[in-house]
Amino acid sequence: MNYTLKQISEITKSEIVGNQDIKIKNLAFDSRTIYSTKNTAFLTISTKKNSGQKYIETVIEKGIDTIITENKIDNSSINQIITENSVEFLQTLAKYHFEHSHINSIGITGSNGKTILKEWLYQCLSNEFVTVKSPKSFNSQIGLPLSLLQIDKKHELGIFEVGISKPGEMEKQENVFHPKIGLLTHIGTAHSANFSSEEELINEKLKLFKQSEIIFFNSDNELTGNLINQLYSSKKLISYGLKSNNDITIISDVNDRTQDIKIKCFEEEFSLPINQRDEATLTNVLALIGILKQFNLSNLQIKEKIDALKAIEMRLESIEGIRNNLIINDSYNLDLDSLKIAFQFIGEYNKPKKSLILTDILDSNENSEELYSEVSELVNEQKFDKVFLIGEEISSFYKLFNSETFTFNNTNQFIESKVINDLENQVILLKGARKFEIEKIKEILELRKHDTVLEINLNAILHNINFHKTLLKPETKMMAMVKANAYGLGSYEISEFLQHHHIDYLGVAFADEGVELRKKGITTPIIVMNPEQHSYDSVIEYNLEPEIYSLRVLELFNEQLIKSGNQQKYPIHIKLETGMHRLGFKDFELDELTEKLNSMDVKVQSIFSHLSSSDIPEEKEFTLNQLETFEKNSSYLIDKLGYQPIRHILNSSGITNYTDYQYNMVRIGIGMIGETSNPDIKKQLQHSVSFKTVISQISQVKKGESVGYSRRFRAEHDTKIATVPVGYADGIPRLIGNKVGNMGVNNKLCPIVGSICMDMMMIDVDNVVAKEGDSVTIFNSNPSLEEFSKYCGTITYEVLTSISPRVKRIYIKN
Repeated sequence: MNYTLKQISEITKSEIVGNQDIKIKNLAFDSRTIYSTKNTAFLTISTKKNSGQKYIETVIEKGIDTIITENKIDNSSINQIITENSVEFLQTLAKYHFEHSHINSIGITGSNGKTILKEWLYQCLSNEFVTVKSPKSFNSQIGLPLSLLQIDKKHELGIFEVGISKPGEMEKQENVFHPKIGLLTHIGTAHSANFSSEEELINEKLKLFKQSEIIFFNSDNELTGNLINQLYSSKKLISYGLKSNNDITIISDVNDRTQDIKIKCFEEEFSLPINQRDEATLTNVLALIGILKQFNLSNLQIKEKIDALKAIEMRLESIEGIRNNLIINDSYNLDLDSLKIAFQFIGEYNKPKKSLILTDILDSNENSEELYSEVSELVNEQKFDKVFLIGEEISSFYKLFNSETFTFNNTNQFIESKVINDLENQVILLKGARKFEIEKIKEILELRKHDTVLEINLNAILHNINFHKTLLKPETKMMAMVKANAYGLGSYEISEFLQHHHIDYLGVAFADEGVELRKKGITTPIIVMNPEQHSYDSVIEYNLEPEIYSLRVLELFNEQLIKSGNQQKYPIHIKLETGMHRLGFKDFELDELTEKLNSMDVKVQSIFSHLSSSDIPEEKEFTLNQLETFEKNSSYLIDKLGYQPIRHILNSSGITNYTDYQYNMVRIGIGMIGETSNPDIKKQLQHSVSFKTVISQISQVKKGESVGYSRRFRAEHDTKIATVPVGYADGIPRLIGNKVGNMGVNNKLCPIVGSICMDMMMIDVDNVVAKEGDSVTIFNSNPSLEEFSKYCGTITYEVLTSISPRVKRIYIKN
């Protein structure tokens, strides 16, 4: 994109205020992720919950001098484009830009696999053609147009994801982007709640391919095959999938790992060495092969391309570092797009200083001088305190960088210099090509060096929250429970992420949890669910909002409020007892309660209660009685107060099972982690937590020999036993030893044998191909968190909150 304001106004039929000759190369719509202000316009987009208009002053302070808005602002120093509808403006501009680019294009839609196939295709084709692709998962009504606006004159091929969430959206998407090659991935349950039937969902997806010449589609779903053949029989249709009737399929036993996988592509057959053999990966590989064939790549080239595929990790790890540093590790790939994404990511953190460690950019088609000139401009806008350049090429351009800059020929030279010993209380971004082995720097900087880690996928948490939001009215608020260290995941890290994504409330159990969040910069309203008497002064000092569940607690809190000199109505939250018999006001106390409330300098911010059995279908009658009691007593209390507080009673399982009782707010806890008792909902949530370790040693144990303390396990035959560095001090209960529980090694479950020790345990790996250093899954998908909880004879909550603080937490963001 490279247009003057005049050109943009003519394309979109919008009004200009200001300098019509100014050039715009980038559009930003999120004030939090602006990484560059040069030639950037801020597009104000309003939703039912938020208005982009209110962030105009913020972006102007950041240096933005051009605003695209639906409402003219009173600021003569700012250039403006006035449009009737910001989203339609964006789509019109993107449509014009795409249609005047004349590039070949691939459009990918479906429920699952869009992003990974886009990235694989980019890796395989970018060396053959100058290629542009959607950044991250930009595929929405806003994301797709922004992706298309990246197209430059040099590009020969564009690969773009296209997503929808409800009927009527794909027609708008197709009007903006009409790909020559269409790719329909697996159709699953994502967003299916907004469609009356699977057929309606598939037909909506297929609208993208109205003008496509060729369509690749996953025909393992019979309905998909039937509908696409009815609708587009005149087009070139190519099916792929694991069923034998597909044009591209597998004709060998995928479970026989001694053999390569044999592919049939029409009448042709060839073999590939594929290690990851789950259905999703294999299906995606078949789609990839089909499109590579369309671009006339030979079987040998396809094999080489697939062999060379990098893992699609697309993730940034945030890790607690030494000297109070926060390490953002993005050493998986390096290009301009991923550099921009990383710069957006670090803007979310509140550390006073930040430093950058950056290597040569490899595999770029751009001229070095032009490339590093653009890189330096981007880096300079971030205002890093220090920049460390690693690599002979990037180091030769060090004068382009404004920060205090250090240069090194290689990673070892950087480590030996010990310059990182001077970094303290900073965000340190590690951004490097894999060749430079930046992970060596990460290992030096990280605080906890333990092979056992708890990985928390922040994007999965956001997905799970957003899924629950699809069940609610747009105006319904959401409170996230971050008590007990956010169920063991890390209270501050989760809270900071949720604050960035505008969660309405946070909930903690005790005041000191809320105080710690406030000290670290969390400003979102925080409810303290169990404020102890001695903590009331801290509650008031740190602007926390207490749960009030009895007259005694109300009076004690009010006394402390008076002592504090508080001059305003202080927000409190009234808990009602509805049948759980834990905490809360009963109906006969409501008159006295309202009398006291109306005489105090407090404001009832919300009235709430808790469902005891919303996850148990057999207890539906009891739950409905609780809901009825809450409705009656909260309505009575509101009538007596004379104003309308927020009401909330639904927890995670309540959101999914009793949606009609959402009132003004709901509370999400275990649901955001991806756990639910509802099997239909479970399919639509993502695993967000992985507990992993590695094999320290493999021993050959002969028949009759014993393993571990007390000789509780004796080998019945010669076998291989792996020792892993995790034990009951890390949160693994001793009771799951001696074949009660299993660990996952290379996608196979291996039984725990012998007694679990404090810091290690042993597993039987006789029936799996394993070596020392291999990864071991304690829980994620195999075994799942739910399965692991069953080994332990408990619930997922207890498993998560029992994981020791000494286990290193790694935060992943795509």
